[in-house]
Amino acid sequence: MKHHEEEKNIDSLYYLIGMLAGLASGVVIDKTLILIPILGVVGLLFAGFFLNVFVRGRGSKA
Repeated sequence: MKHHEEEKNIDSLYYLIGMLAGLASGVVIDKTLILIPILGVVGLLFAGFFLNVFVRGRGSKA
């Protein structure tokens, strides 16, 4: 059971990195306040996609 709890902590790390990358992209591209949160949400969505498609399958294949 402890292994399952560690996976949840790693999942939140993926979401945090995705959100921060999206926010940083928004700051670099445009300094207006409209695009920054939008790209933060896009980063969260990309992190969720990456987590479900690429990371989830690794444990079952080994």
